[in-house]
Amino acid sequence: MIIESIQSPADVKRLTLEEMQELAVEMRTLLIEKVSRHGGHCGPNLGMVEATIAMHYVFDSPKDKIVFDISHQSYPHKMLTGRAEAFLKAAHYDDVSGYSEPTESEHDHFVIGHTSTSVSLAGGLAKGRDLRGEAGNVIAVIGDGSLSGGEALEGLDWAAELGTNFIIVVNDNQMSIAENHGGLYQNLAALRRSNGTCSNNLFCAMGLDYLYVDKGNQLEALIAAFKKVKDIDHPIVVHINTLKGKGYEKAETDKERFHWSAPFNIATGELLHPVTVETYDELTASHLLDVMKKDKTVCAITAGTPGIWNWTPERRQAAGKQFVDVGIAEEHAVALASGIAKAGGKPVFGVCSSFIQRAYDQLSQDLCINDNPATILVLWGSLTTMTDVTHLCHFDIPLLANIPNLVYLAPTNREEYLVMLDWSLAYKEHPVAIRVPVGATVPATRPVQTDYSELNRYEVVERGKDVTILGLGNFFALGEQVHRLLQAQGIQATLVNPRYISGIDTELLDNLAADHRLVVTLEDGALEGGFGEKIARHYGPTAVKTHCYGARKTFVDRYSPQDFLAANRLVDTMIAEDVVRLLG
Repeated sequence: MIIESIQSPADVKRLTLEEMQELAVEMRTLLIEKVSRHGGHCGPNLGMVEATIAMHYVFDSPKDKIVFDISHQSYPHKMLTGRAEAFLKAAHYDDVSGYSEPTESEHDHFVIGHTSTSVSLAGGLAKGRDLRGEAGNVIAVIGDGSLSGGEALEGLDWAAELGTNFIIVVNDNQMSIAENHGGLYQNLAALRRSNGTCSNNLFCAMGLDYLYVDKGNQLEALIAAFKKVKDIDHPIVVHINTLKGKGYEKAETDKERFHWSAPFNIATGELLHPVTVETYDELTASHLLDVMKKDKTVCAITAGTPGIWNWTPERRQAAGKQFVDVGIAEEHAVALASGIAKAGGKPVFGVCSSFIQRAYDQLSQDLCINDNPATILVLWGSLTTMTDVTHLCHFDIPLLANIPNLVYLAPTNREEYLVMLDWSLAYKEHPVAIRVPVGATVPATRPVQTDYSELNRYEVVERGKDVTILGLGNFFALGEQVHRLLQAQGIQATLVNPRYISGIDTELLDNLAADHRLVVTLEDGALEGGFGEKIARHYGPTAVKTHCYGARKTFVDRYSPQDFLAANRLVDTMIAEDVVRLLG
């Protein structure tokens, strides 16, 4: 195989056109095989094979610096920069990250996993190059879906002022994670139809030079275009028209399904380990669709990620104009929700924990200062959902729970979650965020309160003495396990479901201080700035000792959730052991 002889981009430059075409076939075969066995981003990488080969044939990485937006299309780049073994042999699949990673190779320049960033990051590299009086090309690669993000437009708007070498490759495959949304995509379509000659040109309007490549999966056309812009003395956009999922018929046909996939059968495209239980993601979409049919003022909002809460194409069609996809634009989604709520609508913005970070200012300024009653559903918030460093879902509790006016709730079971969601749609006093439980739904085993308007009232599930366990949201089940272990040792602990992340039940906490010496808090997220610290601060002036459990503040990458929990002593036996020791 040709790929086995590629140790660096220098080896690509020695290939003939025919050999590069054969290399492209080999790379696609390996990509499909790896993703089908291991899981990963499928369609984005398949569509970028020829463009990546052509870039490394023409440019001189790492002197010429290539920055991939999100970097979920960087697998071919990794294959050509000394990391092919991670795609050739199953035993080495985990040797590389699914994203750009500088510790792996000098050909990667940033750890990147969130969208719309490459133009700004690469623009910084170009500016730094110029400040140091150095030479070399800087290339930003960005997909059309990523153009909807504000940072991408900010970067493009500034790029023309750089006035020096800067090449922006726009990979236009007519898809985001799902379909594209927004007016700028009409302009991209017009540019494709006119072979790049349309006078209405978004990029030229921003002061950038422009080059269109209609055959974005043809090596000859790509090589010619990249040779034309190499060493250019001003910023230019190279707009390439590509096919997402190219080379795998099922990924070409069902682009949304194969944007990212768990392991699947190549012949059928079916998942090897399909989810057969009801999940909270599935429950959310099905419940909201039912609510929408009865209440036309309810509106679900997604920022380019409908799949994370199971808004399938069929459900989106059924919801009609009550479902809004703003593209990859979390900032706009939050401000839009605030405006809808102000106008009397009932917006529900569903967003991954890792991505809500992108809209902190809008949460604080546009939503919470205005105190508009929108609902934010924070999905996948947990230490165990996503383990790539760029996608950690550890930090939403410190982020959201400390914004004034925002009521942040943590349901512990299926029925409690549905009641909280329905309550939030009717509540008019403040915006409400709900940390949606993760995994398979768990039925309630105790009565569920239906009104949460009296804020910050915790639920005492079991009343004991000496030690109180506050198990927040996902970790209420862990609290139950610890409670049982202590009970087996003759310790009758109090078990509390806090329900409210953003406030404390001072009356209950003061009451517990009368006959409790120790309070233990359990939260499925980062410890610093989190829920437990609120409890510890309350008990600080008293004789009650507080012991908080959560994750240490650190960036971790591709970890074993089981090992990570153990390293943070988030295991029932460890916690029970600590309690016994602390009680003396």
